[in-house]
Amino acid sequence: MILTNIDYVPGYEVAEALGLAKGSTIRAKHLGKDIVSVFRHMVGGELKEYGEMIAESRKIATARMVEEAETLGADAIINIRFTTANVMQGAAEILAYGTAVKLVKK
Repeated sequence: MILTNIDYVPGYEVAEALGLAKGSTIRAKHLGKDIVSVFRHMVGGELKEYGEMIAESRKIATARMVEEAETLGADAIINIRFTTANVMQGAAEILAYGTAVKLVKK
């Protein structure tokens, strides 16, 4: 599966747009790491626990998007975007989405 955030794949032409492919996840850190992050937030510094949570969430959302594109018979997903939203304190949703397409070599 080819993934790109531009609207084409170099060396290929889009033969058919199959529709929107998307994947999402809502993740939260456990209470212990949440407390550590609260203290770090008060004194300043990188919130590593949340950075790790977001990176893991992006990976899961991307995998789910790819699974959906594969069920559509796609060769690639173009114009990929990510968005995030807080669901509640310490929990965030990551959504990955793009256009599933069939490709032909130029």
